[in-house]
Amino acid sequence: MTTALPASATRRSPSPRLRLVGDLLPGPTATDAAVTVPGDRVGYLMYLPAHVDPLALLAAHGVHPEIHPLAPRRAAPPAPEPEPAAVPEPVYADGGIRVDQVTRRIEVDGQELDLTYLEFGLLAHLVAHPHTVHTREALISDIWGYGHIGDGRTVDVHVARVRRKLGAAHRDRIITVRRVGYKYVPQGA
Repeated sequence: MTTALPASATRRSPSPRLRLVGDLLPGPTATDAAVTVPGDRVGYLMYLPAHVDPLALLAAHGVHPEIHPLAPRRAAPPAPEPEPAAVPEPVYADGGIRVDQVTRRIEVDGQELDLTYLEFGLLAHLVAHPHTVHTREALISDIWGYGHIGDGRTVDVHVARVRRKLGAAHRDRIITVRRVGYKYVPQGA
């Protein structure tokens, strides 16, 4: 809302000052001369054409604005240093399967397996949580991520590939829990 200066305001002082008025400000109104504190300011929002100089327009109407340069912006506080990511420790399984999370290598009986990214994630997750039954949906969420669109058959296919790569001596460590999902059972358990 814009409001014009009252005629009495321009006649009260030789150099009238601006006063900020609005609905949110408490205290006396701009027109209440008995309670007006000398030096109060009234601010106005003016929309002017691009070619009009606001200072010249104010001076032409007898208003002498006080111009104060803005304080320089303070630099934003430095962003906190990101905490170093926790380095996953290698997970060792008994009976010839060794999972190294740091180097992303899985060895079976001393031989490194050639696994895809998702196959490694699936086997490492199962080995890291032995005897825990993982539903297909939980495996999709944990290994593939929330954005993956697929069904439980995707997990079944990957488990079959991992079992084949583990070989006959170790493929039975990944147990199918019918109508639920899969679990890893270490040798000798």
